[in-house]
Amino acid sequence: MNDYDYDVVIVGAGPIGGYLANKLAKKNISVLLLEEHAELGRPFQCAGLVNPKAMESVNLKNTVLTPIWGARIYSPEGTLVEIGQKNTIRTWSVCRKLFDEAVVNQSLKSGAELWLSSKPKNIEITEQKVNIIIDTPKGIKNVTTKLVCGADGAHSWVRRTLRFGRPKETMIGMQIEVTGYNGTEGKLDMYTGSDISPGFFAWAIPSGETTRIGVWSQTKYIGEKSCEDLLNELMINGKWSYRFKECKEVGRFVGSVPSGILKKTTARRAALFGDAAGICKPTTGGGIGPGFAHIDMIIDELSAKIKDNNLEIKNLAFIEKKLDKMRKSQNRARGLRNAFLSQSNDKELEEIFKVWAKPEVISMINEVGEIENPIPLGTKMLKEIPEFRKLAGKAIKSVLWS
Repeated sequence: MNDYDYDVVIVGAGPIGGYLANKLAKKNISVLLLEEHAELGRPFQCAGLVNPKAMESVNLKNTVLTPIWGARIYSPEGTLVEIGQKNTIRTWSVCRKLFDEAVVNQSLKSGAELWLSSKPKNIEITEQKVNIIIDTPKGIKNVTTKLVCGADGAHSWVRRTLRFGRPKETMIGMQIEVTGYNGTEGKLDMYTGSDISPGFFAWAIPSGETTRIGVWSQTKYIGEKSCEDLLNELMINGKWSYRFKECKEVGRFVGSVPSGILKKTTARRAALFGDAAGICKPTTGGGIGPGFAHIDMIIDELSAKIKDNNLEIKNLAFIEKKLDKMRKSQNRARGLRNAFLSQSNDKELEEIFKVWAKPEVISMINEVGEIENPIPLGTKMLKEIPEFRKLAGKAIKSVLWS
């Protein structure tokens, strides 16, 4: 007996929502994607980096603006740690509009349906179904479904409405897109220091003919300053100003990224994905890679539950179990980040950078370092570089023992 308009309704047609829709539609599950904006990929609020594994999952290298193979990382006083090898692509800088559109289009080709300029207004979950009232360009629509999925970002309507709780932390940031930045092709620049990005870092990422320049921090670190204040400080800072003097702004974006997977990402006939679930790398703020990985690890079992209509909370508990490993990894990465960056003052950062800048450590970073998974590198450093154990003893419990 089929009393449902769709098997699944996904709120949010970004890359995570689109990827989930494609995976479900390929398993002959009827899917409706809801996007509150009139077009896909706008606005976007991230640096536009897609790791190699995630890129392989969607095969969208036609959206790439610049391959990134290296990085120049600067201490507050200018000590340089330069890493990377040209023959090893570490990540891809993409056009997020083209990337998002392409991911969603893959789902549409697989049979999913998309409603633009449409947002949920109310939701009722019963034992048998989910009723969603949706505001659309054609008026209010009432849709029934077996399962509602929130892939609607940092300020998720689904998360708030169904009272899932909040992620452990929220990173706030601002990014501008410029021409004229004095950078190096294939390398991103990262800047640290309490004046420009307290507790985190600022960046300059090549993106074809332009560069994305931004800062990340948290409210507990920046005090009364704004992200715009920090960005301005970066660009006028005496040590770095020559890099920015020819820059002309062509766009700007602000937003927040939740980090720290929620204790529960599922409820009766409901599940959260991507930023909505707090699934994001605490070391970089990137969410596409772990968001795709989350979907890949649960999609077969979730699809079976949807087809059998076994979507009570006890039947979705497998999702939380499969997320345990990712939760543990993110907690360890957060401990590593805090020890080496967030909880270090500028003087401590200088000491850390002096160790990072040693040739043997650079070689180790190039050999073991991975943007998506910093734990193997952090573990190796703490085990093999005595100076790191002295500088970051507070990281040992988080990284080695958890």
